[in-house]
Amino acid sequence: MISANTPENIRRAAELLRAGELVALPTETVYGLGADAANEAAVVKIFAAKGRPADHPLIVHLADREQITEWAREIPKEAIALARAFWPGPLTLILKKEADVSDVVTGGQDTVGLRVPDHPVALELLRAFGGGVAAPSANRFGRISPTTAQHVWEELGESVAMILEGGACDVGIESTILDLSRGEPVILRPGMIGRAAIAAVIGRQPRLKHEAESAPRVSGALAAHYAPRTPMRMALRAEIAAAAADCAVLSHAGESDPGRYAMSIDAPFDAHGYAHDLYANLRALDASGAREILVESLPDDSEWDAVLDRLGRAVVGSGAEDDET
Repeated sequence: MISANTPENIRRAAELLRAGELVALPTETVYGLGADAANEAAVVKIFAAKGRPADHPLIVHLADREQITEWAREIPKEAIALARAFWPGPLTLILKKEADVSDVVTGGQDTVGLRVPDHPVALELLRAFGGGVAAPSANRFGRISPTTAQHVWEELGESVAMILEGGACDVGIESTILDLSRGEPVILRPGMIGRAAIAAVIGRQPRLKHEAESAPRVSGALAAHYAPRTPMRMALRAEIAAAAADCAVLSHAGESDPGRYAMSIDAPFDAHGYAHDLYANLRALDASGAREILVESLPDDSEWDAVLDRLGRAVVGSGAEDDET
């Protein structure tokens, strides 16, 4: 059920986590499906609820940056500088894990992903709980991430012991994931903290991971992810203008004719505004009954890296039925 973020409910949510139950919590990025990261049996419930592959690692959410030493070893100075600059915030650091961090959390790897979320409800819960909370997005694996508590309820329902209400997420897409476990800083998943912002802190530009490159496995990096059930593709403005009436359209030029299509949404043209609304827009278009979703092509520059990443993976995964096995 969806519960108001009262002090009493936050205390109850912390008790549920200690008891090995699942709690959905709001963050600034998307809603997370949380479990006690030190309790393997609880973490296994995340994989079952989401239909998530067991080798797909989870991000551990912390109440403050001082807890980093409880979960990671060989922490480079760059990690400390970035934590000071961006935590709380939408940046996940991949570091060598401490020996007692569960392989269930890390997907059997020797690295762990850590971040401090920038949401008052998440931080209150983490402080009340006192430990790390493993929390991937609170949706069926590979589907559109939730940015409201209602989205979580629609996706997972009563498989979650409590869904904490926290309003719509401020950022709207998942955190930047930066690998610092191998010396060179490499972005494994782009987010709204970009390369220039990271370089301004550590004095060198991280690079984006190449698709074929060997690197730690991380959340949201599969080719198919964030996907609607309706087939979806990127399209030029001229293609959208000529599209059939049974299509749904996500435009950013404000020139689509809403009367022509099954549904038409004009998205903000700035990258941050577009990201904020992206998943809610895709959910609405997916529910429209359209034969196909057309998304107007976007600028190909670094400001749009994260949005283009999500849309590219959504296109690959779109149109497929859920695998309930």
